[in-house]
Amino acid sequence: MISKKPYSTIDHEPRLYRVVADRIQSLILETGLTAGERLPSERELASQLQVSRASLREAVLALELGGVLEVRGGSGVYLCDDKIEEAIPEVGPGPFEVLSARRLIEAEVAAIAARVATDAAIDAIWKALLEMEKHHHNPASHEQADRDFHLSIARATGNSALVGTMDYLWNQRGSLWHRLKEHFQTDELRQQTLGDHRQILQAIVAHDPAEARRAMRAHLERVTRTFSRG
Repeated sequence: MISKKPYSTIDHEPRLYRVVADRIQSLILETGLTAGERLPSERELASQLQVSRASLREAVLALELGGVLEVRGGSGVYLCDDKIEEAIPEVGPGPFEVLSARRLIEAEVAAIAARVATDAAIDAIWKALLEMEKHHHNPASHEQADRDFHLSIARATGNSALVGTMDYLWNQRGSLWHRLKEHFQTDELRQQTLGDHRQILQAIVAHDPAEARRAMRAHLERVTRTFSRG
């Protein structure tokens, strides 16, 4: 029996990926899997546990961060440690939770920015995009420029509450997000991200709220599809 540590008192219910991770751990114990053995495929596990592949992927990554599982690209998921009595550590909201919130909020932020952005605000967004292009092959600098791009759009609204909201959402990109990104990020995907950002900026420059909303939503939907693809 897996002993459970109390979930965060901040949350009324445990995060879904933690619930799914517990079920994976129970399945490992029930099937007698030992260290070094491969788990069933992602498709099989999702079917067995009756969860979405996105939720399963978050749970597997949480267990990988906890040292229980290892994800080997092109090979599968392997059990690293069969001593899995402890619950996984708290690692913040799941990537798909964050993306869902961003799609809801950030598309409207972009639309507002397109309506009211000043020339100075647009220049700041341009600057962030140029920094992303400049640091295309430097992950840390590229990440900072990406953050500056999205926060510059929020600042262009002139609404400090929206800036604070976007800063909070960006800071929810914790260890699960970065591990997921490691598994899927490629040079091609970085180029696609730059293309998405150019379209968002073009809509803001044109003061076209509908197109800015569409471009931002399309960008975040593409990221979601990339991270959840099979």
